[in-house]
Amino acid sequence: MTEIKYAALIGLGAMGSFFAPRMEAYLGREHFQVVASGARKERLERDGVTINGVTHKFSVRTPEEEGPKADLIIMAMKDMGLSQAIQDIGNLVGEKTQILCVMNGIESEEKVAAAYGWDHVLYSYMRMSIVMKDGVADFDPYWGKVHFGEEKNRALTPRVMTVKAFLEACDIPYEIDDDMKRGLWFKYMCNVGENMTCALLGIPFGAFRASDSANEIRREAMREVMAIANRLGVDLNESDIENQEATVKGLPYWNKPSTLQDLEAKKKTEVELFAGTMVRLGKELGIPTPLSYMFYHGIRVQEEKNAGEFAGEETDK
Repeated sequence: MTEIKYAALIGLGAMGSFFAPRMEAYLGREHFQVVASGARKERLERDGVTINGVTHKFSVRTPEEEGPKADLIIMAMKDMGLSQAIQDIGNLVGEKTQILCVMNGIESEEKVAAAYGWDHVLYSYMRMSIVMKDGVADFDPYWGKVHFGEEKNRALTPRVMTVKAFLEACDIPYEIDDDMKRGLWFKYMCNVGENMTCALLGIPFGAFRASDSANEIRREAMREVMAIANRLGVDLNESDIENQEATVKGLPYWNKPSTLQDLEAKKKTEVELFAGTMVRLGKELGIPTPLSYMFYHGIRVQEEKNAGEFAGEETDK
């Protein structure tokens, strides 16, 4: 694979903000574009996004627009936008294009590869905590990192080496896991435990420093994920849960995971991706997932409340 000279990003939210400024700074405005259309394109061109105090108005390309094929595409949208995003990048995928789909979950790579083939898709995920609200994000750009690679990376393939060299040139922190599937499942286990607990209870990450009960819920939810991962041949174990203790208790106290942010903003959440997937896999594999079941239905009730479905008129009796 040749050097990455043109790149695109779809999904300029919290995760996308980690990449975009540094990619544009390295490649130049003419060689880095954000993919968007309609009202979102208009808003990005008019208002831009403010990242660590700097307002950026990146070059925006519509999905229908003809132009150069991308050497690298970063997909950083939420789960409910994945199907549309897979269609929207079609004009950018060429013979040598590599795709990193850094969104949450354990199944996105398979969905992207079903459309474009595994020759174009590397495994990837993010480990960081970024809050974006109303187009504004403030975070330490070196606190987190992107993990990427082939399924196994004991020896690095040419395409992994190419992406590695590009991230280094952009000053984007990264890590190449020996076993990327295990890494994806580990992050997913943390998300189900932390993201879902915070969303259901309405608490920030800081609650895990103070509440034994919150931690009991978090850990038991992680064990549900561990049981399913083990059944599917992924080696997660109790030491992984123990190793996460320092990380979760070191997160910025008032930071909130994405699902709680969405609930507070009265947006649709990724509960299907997290708890919904767990409930589905539990049924398929015959593994009980009672906490995920409660997360799923409890958060769905909050979505229904936000949508005004309980706002019927009161009647005197």
